[in-house]
Amino acid sequence: MKILIALLFACSLFAQQTPLQKSNFTKLTSQSELTEFIKEVDSNSDLIKAEILTKSVEGRELFVVYFSKGEFGADENKIKVLIFAQQHGNEQSGKEGALLLINELLKSENQYLFDKIDFVLVPQMNPDGSDKNQRRNGNGMDLNRNHLILTEPETKALHKLFDKYLFEVTMDVHEYWPFGEEWKKLGFRRNFDVTVGAITNINISEKIRNLSYQKYLPFIFNFIQSKGYTAFHYLPGGPVGIDYLRYSTFDINDGRQSFGVQNTLSFIQEGMNGENYSTDNIEKRATSQMIGMLGLIKFSYDNKDEIKKIVAEERRKLIKNKIDDEIAIQLDHFSSGSKLELKLLSYYSGKDTIVTVDDFRSIVKATYSVKRPEAYLIPKQLTELKQWMDNHNLFYSDAKLENCDKVEEYFIDSINTVDFERDTIVNPYVSVNDVTDKINLSEYYFLPVNQIKNNMIVIALEPKSMLGLVTYKQFEHLLKKGEKYPILRIVN
Repeated sequence: MKILIALLFACSLFAQQTPLQKSNFTKLTSQSELTEFIKEVDSNSDLIKAEILTKSVEGRELFVVYFSKGEFGADENKIKVLIFAQQHGNEQSGKEGALLLINELLKSENQYLFDKIDFVLVPQMNPDGSDKNQRRNGNGMDLNRNHLILTEPETKALHKLFDKYLFEVTMDVHEYWPFGEEWKKLGFRRNFDVTVGAITNINISEKIRNLSYQKYLPFIFNFIQSKGYTAFHYLPGGPVGIDYLRYSTFDINDGRQSFGVQNTLSFIQEGMNGENYSTDNIEKRATSQMIGMLGLIKFSYDNKDEIKKIVAEERRKLIKNKIDDEIAIQLDHFSSGSKLELKLLSYYSGKDTIVTVDDFRSIVKATYSVKRPEAYLIPKQLTELKQWMDNHNLFYSDAKLENCDKVEEYFIDSINTVDFERDTIVNPYVSVNDVTDKINLSEYYFLPVNQIKNNMIVIALEPKSMLGLVTYKQFEHLLKKGEKYPILRIVN
């Protein structure tokens, strides 16, 4: 009798439909429907536990769903995986695919995955934007450009979650929109169900980058294709023949690189959006996104030991500051000299056509580097910097110096501009002065770089960094022509 009851319970649980499925794929899931669905699956399964991660700007709840066969994070032999979706509110298939993924992972044939994995899913990062089908959050902020400055409750909460568990694998789920007028004039458009991008910032461990490109990307393309969908690299830029194509940005302010720069195996997944940013082809869009997310989890299971070993080793180097003396703070995309044969959909024939891309910039190189300091001195009077350090959970203390320490101060001689992926940002010319004997240490905090956010700290605080705080409106006042840069460097 007990066995029969258990079987009936299992069947009812696994037959449960997401709100999108209940509408026969005609209506996007609302915030209230998402809430009801998550609470229902949580109450019906011992495998998962749902919590409120935070509330959005407009007071909507962001949910986090934990999958574990025991206490989450307690078993150090397991690999910890984080997937988060719909940072952009008008990219709906990530959220819908994430809810489909919950049902998929509750199937009996997939529960073996949690013998080796503790998994966390945030199905909807931007409920304010989602309800309005708009890209930005309630403050008008693009959340996927907020991971460095961390001004928004949604991104703050996500990074707090990451800092608590230090996930070895992460994925940020988006959609790309291939229907632009410039592509239509060309006569072709991108037509992959799912595109995937790996980390591109060259300050991230080479071992992790190699694992991403040489092992994961071939695996996930084959996995998605084996399920009947198409997949390829995520390639911004173009149209072909008008502008170059490249792998995704090397900036560390997005969901992928902000975790990747902490030597995490981190990815972005972009499904193809609908032309009206709504329900166009939503069943295929949501299902293919779910397949891609499932593939990441299966890859993490199959390669658990290798991933954990590499990530642990490379993170120890950050914490002990046993990494390259030079850190790249200005970078650019370059061609390897090879052309790309890219499959595109022809507007004329309605069929896939191979197009040769002559200007494919697949390599990222440093154009300006600095010597990595031991620490920075942060002026206590700049409370916005203290808040930034706290939001990033950085370790800092009252200022101190060792006998061999030297304190350097930048002087901003002039301010020019530099091109950054077709955007124009500040590029100061600086000189460096020794001020070791001229400062009052009581006026500063001591921020060492020997912590897991080592790379992020240096990239954020250097005045010539094209990825730094000074490129944001909230911190542009730190950079003034003919004045001293207030953040000091400690070298020895």
